Formats: sequence, C-alpha cells, structure tokens
Amino acid sequence: MATEETVTFNAPHAPHPNALEAFHTVQHAIKAAIVKSRHDWDKHEPRMWSRAASLSDAELTTFNLNHDLVEIRSGPTSYGTILLGKIRIPAVHDDLGEGFIHVRIHDPPNRGTEDVVFHSLFTDEGHKDAEGHPKTWQAIQPADVPLEFFNE
Repeated sequence: MATEETVTFNAPHAPHPNALEAFHTVQHAIKAAIVKSRHDWDKHEPRMWSRAASLSDAELTTFNLNHDLVEIRSGPTSYGTILLGKIRIPAVHDDLGEGFIHVRIHDPPNRGTEDVVFHSLFTDEGHKDAEGHPKTWQAIQPADVPLEFFNE
C-alpha cells in the first residue's frame, strides 16, 4: 500500500491530456462520492461540508473537468500511478475564496484508461485539541491548501 514516504509525486502542474482523460473516466464516481460523503458527514459532523451548506447536490457536483481540474500531481507505484487532482467547485465562492475538492485516483499500468479507478476524496479533520479531537473539518479546500498525498 502506498504511503507518503513510499510515493514520490511530481510538482503540482496543470493537467496534461492523459490526466484529463483519466479523470473523465471516473468523473461519475467522483460526483457520486462527493454526494455520498456530504450526506454521510451531515449525519454526524455537518461542518465538514459547511462551505456547501446552501447548495443542492446538483450545484455541488456541477463542474467541468476541462476547466475545473486545475492542478494535478502524479506518483508511480509498483502497481500503477496515483493521481491527485484539485477540482474547482464553481458554486463555492465565499469568504475563503474559491472552493476545491482534492481527489485521488489510481491508474494501473498498461491498459489505458479502461481500468482507472476512483480512490478517495480528501476530507480534512484538521487541527486537534489537547485531547487529540479534531477542532476543524473541511472537505472543500481554499485555493492555498496544497495538493498533497492523502490516504483516506
């Protein structure tokens, strides 16, 4: 299993055509995961998706990868390539600025995009209090949060 210590990612950059193609392959799964995550978190910690509290599921998942996949990073593993993507959510623009979802997908070797799989969304249970309990929750990131390895 990949860890931050075992995968070397390239520098953040605009997506190349092959990365766009990979993300398009799993776009439906990404959108479904956003809706599911939001509904699941809303049951026990609605602050996780609070930046989208006023949005419908359709508004939250209305993005165009050709314009809104603004940054990617990739890192090779023995079982393929991990791709991290920063996707702008156009309907989110608040006092923190634009909102972005960080997504992780996996592209196994040697088969094109037919076997690309969605892996996860970054949901940040941020700063901890003295007892180790999270004090902040954030699924929609501001622009200045770097696209870094996550394993959720």
